[in-house]
Amino acid sequence: MNSNELRSERFPRSSQYHAEWVIANASGGANSLWLTEWLTAGMNLQAGMRVLDLGCGRASSSIFLHREFGVQVWATDLWISASENIRRIRDADACDGVFPIHADARSLPFASDFFDAVVCVDAFPYFGTDDLYLNYLAHFVKPGGPIGIAGTGLIREVEGSVPEHLREFWTQDVWACHSATWWRRHWERTGIVDVELADSMPDGWKFWLDWHRAAAPNNVAEMKAVEDDAGRYLGYIRLVGRRRGQVKLEEYCWPDTMRSFPPQYTKKPLLRSQEA
Repeated sequence: MNSNELRSERFPRSSQYHAEWVIANASGGANSLWLTEWLTAGMNLQAGMRVLDLGCGRASSSIFLHREFGVQVWATDLWISASENIRRIRDADACDGVFPIHADARSLPFASDFFDAVVCVDAFPYFGTDDLYLNYLAHFVKPGGPIGIAGTGLIREVEGSVPEHLREFWTQDVWACHSATWWRRHWERTGIVDVELADSMPDGWKFWLDWHRAAAPNNVAEMKAVEDDAGRYLGYIRLVGRRRGQVKLEEYCWPDTMRSFPPQYTKKPLLRSQEA
């Protein structure tokens, strides 16, 4: 592999990491280090913070966060086991600050207000379009703490049928991808966070192509769709919102509350004829 592959002046931190390591530890269709570097440029992470890396995949974003910012990271994923990720974390000499967790994003094993920040890279559309999910996720971050997402998205929403040049690429899961404007509205209407940043990556489609040419050169259909689209619809988006301290979160969206309820079953007659 060319030693200059995946180097970019746009991403100076990510360019320090060996391309073979980045590709070997990829778990999705994007360069997680590029997206993490782009996202954290708007989050002001400080050393010692506790950070939830939600949907971390093979934990390369978690290792990056710990190495670059000195934060403690809970690398949480459903599809990749914690046992696999701990080997990766050990090899990166990051055991003192990256802790692998196997969990579903809808059933997280953490205490309320535990994290100083939440990061989600190229995974949020799988669960975050749920109207109640932000209320659930916000329980885990301290009031005033940021929640940041970045990943594959749309430059503008698809109105009506899928454009002809995207039909071969457009599988059902792509319907969960949205524009930065859509995500801003989706979060702002709840009143749970103040959205500080919502935008698209300039020339994001070109970085999408660069990544696939290096990491998945056989994915011809996707590369053709991105190339034909040329940034009209497909790209990368990011969003950063800060949890409002004065907002009351709904408890019925918080499973920790549900687990604390005492059993309340009382036997009653099933039929009127069974009354004593």
